[in-house]
Formats: sequence, C-alpha cells, structure tokens
Amino acid sequence: MLKQKKELFLAAAIYFITVFILLMTVYRFLENWHLSEFNFFIAGVLVILVALGWGYVLIVLIFAPQKQMENTLTTLTHDIIHELNIPLSTIDANINMLKKTAQNEKSLKRLQRIEDASYRLKRLYDELVYTIKKEIHEIEKECFDVQKVVEARVAVFQEQGRNPFILVLEEYEIKADKIGFEQMLDNILSNAMKYSKKDTAISVTCKQHILCVEDKGIGMTMGELLRIHERYFQGDEKKEGEGIGLALVKAYCDNEAMGIQIESEKDKGTRVRINLEKVQSKCTQM
Repeated sequence: MLKQKKELFLAAAIYFITVFILLMTVYRFLENWHLSEFNFFIAGVLVILVALGWGYVLIVLIFAPQKQMENTLTTLTHDIIHELNIPLSTIDANINMLKKTAQNEKSLKRLQRIEDASYRLKRLYDELVYTIKKEIHEIEKECFDVQKVVEARVAVFQEQGRNPFILVLEEYEIKADKIGFEQMLDNILSNAMKYSKKDTAISVTCKQHILCVEDKGIGMTMGELLRIHERYFQGDEKKEGEGIGLALVKAYCDNEAMGIQIESEKDKGTRVRINLEKVQSKCTQM
C-alpha cells in the first residue's frame, strides 16, 4: 500500500513538473519573439488542454485497469473470507453442543483437542484476513496493552512444551497495528525457541519503553548479524523455516516507527530490543 502511494505521488510529481516546464518553455519562446501577454495566455491554455488530455489518457491506460483489478481482487477476497468463516462457525457451534452431552472424560478431552485445533485455525484465518486487507488498504491502528499481548502469545508457545519463559512485564499501552504486532512478536519468540536448547529459558521484559526478548541460544557472528534483515537469509540452514521472519519484523518496526536493535554473540545468545516510545506517546495523546 505504501509503495503504491509512493508510485502515485511520483507519477503526479513528474506530470506536474512536465506541465510546468512546458509552460515555462512557451513563455520563454514568446518572450524571445516579443509577443504579448495575451498570446502567452492563449498558448498556456492550449498547453494545459493538451496536458489534461494526456493526463486523461494516462489514467485510462494505466490507472483504470489497475483499479478494476483491485476491485475484482477485493470482491473475490471478501467472498473467499466469507466462505472460510462459515465452516469455522459451524465447528465451534457443534463443539459447544457436543460438550453439553458428553459424559466421560475421554470424550471431553477429544472435544478439547478439536476446540484447540479450531482456535488455531481461526487464528490462521484472522492472519490471512489481515494480510489480504493490508495489501488492499491501510490497517487501522488501535490501542492495546503490550503486557497482555505478550502474555497471550507466550502462553501459545508454552503449549509446545519446549522452553520455559521468564516474564518481567509492566503495563504499557501503545497505539499500533495489533495483529501485525502479534505477528512480529511471534517471529521473534519463534526464532528464540528455534535457536535455543529446549531446557534454556527465554526472557521477555517490557519496561522503560523497551520490549526485550533474550535467549541463550547459538547466537550469531558479526557477519550473520549484518545480514539478518535480508529476506530468505538463515543463519543456520539446518533449522526449519524460510528465512523471512526477521525481515518481516524489521519491515513492521520501520512502518510503525518502532526502533529495533539486535545484539548477538556466537554460542552465547541473542537479544532483540524494540523501542515503543514513539507509538506509546501517540496513544496517550488521543
């Protein structure tokens, strides 16, 4: 979306600069021939009419098909999202009905597993909707407590039965793209777990405007550290993943005006620090 706005702004700037240069050229030409201001006015009107006609042609040839394609994609997306939501709602409704009639503990445990899987599927559905909407239009920012979001996302990772977490969190309200923030945090936590031994604790703190995630994993060399924001780069190719996590983290932080700092040392661990001061001040001003 931001890239598209920049392209439109650049195209408009080039268009108006071109029109201005044409007008100045006509003015200099008439001035050299010592013609009257009325002649310049007539010539200027003709230039503007030609520019308007050329602008209309550009809109028809370039922007109209693009707009039509976006409208078609938006309609198709809404239809797909609607169709995906129906089975999810049906699953939830039937789980609640079966829970009322289930008698033994084994049946209840099975229903709970189905419900947990349904919740994860719903989460994926929400993220899909978010990703599509983000490509179509700008996501609305909202106020939320970082402490609550961190606790909720850590709880999801703890269900994997891997690393223990040490949380030192203060209440801290910010205004930002919430789902994007959760995805950013998930990428950082996932990396911390992926590159740490299962029994080593991961520390997550939020105080004095800084959200910090620290692990005692394999760490990175200086060369790897310089490349971590490159898309598809992986410090350890033996680990599963596509190498885009930290690239997405960096893109989100840049877009939300959150400063990000990553410190790492080989075989000693990695510390990721996110500065939330700017987004926190935006929220308190509302």
